[in-house]
Amino acid sequence: MPKKVDHQERRTLIADALMRVAADQGLEAVSLRHVAAEAGVSAGMVQHYFRTKDEMMAFAMAVVRERGQIRVTEALARLGENPAPRLLLRTMIAALLPLDDRTRDDGRVALAFLAYTAVRPASATGLRADTVQLTSFIARVLPTGDAAEAAGLLALMEGLGLYLLGGQYTAEQALDALDAQLDLLFGSSAAA
Repeated sequence: MPKKVDHQERRTLIADALMRVAADQGLEAVSLRHVAAEAGVSAGMVQHYFRTKDEMMAFAMAVVRERGQIRVTEALARLGENPAPRLLLRTMIAALLPLDDRTRDDGRVALAFLAYTAVRPASATGLRADTVQLTSFIARVLPTGDAAEAAGLLALMEGLGLYLLGGQYTAEQALDALDAQLDLLFGSSAAA
């Protein structure tokens, strides 16, 4: 009787290996051969699930997005029903920032993917849709409803993520900068 293969489990095994390679060695080290070695499988198996590096990268970014969504959902659930808008945004953004070792690896992969899409814009289709959706959500939560302010807050989040990954900011400095911006947007008397 042939062995039953869990294809999603294998894709996830390979994606986890890709994430480790990208986080530890950078995007340039991501190749079918390197990912196969990290996963402990043959290059042929990797190629069976991901025909190209673009497919591997897109899957890894989907994993990072999913992990981020889970962190945000869990963090927001801890706030209870109807949290104050400022607290909701602070909690959501803090959950997306690479503030600890666990989230730093995801942040490195996301950064590598962004760099990858800079030279392969077609790979960024999903990111564009996510950015539009996130900006729209933030605008709805801000007191002014201003899309430009929402875009600025999103850009601040991305910049803080870069500074955290590069070691220029500590988690405390990043959260202080986020709080300062939220104070400007909501007024410093708004409850955190």
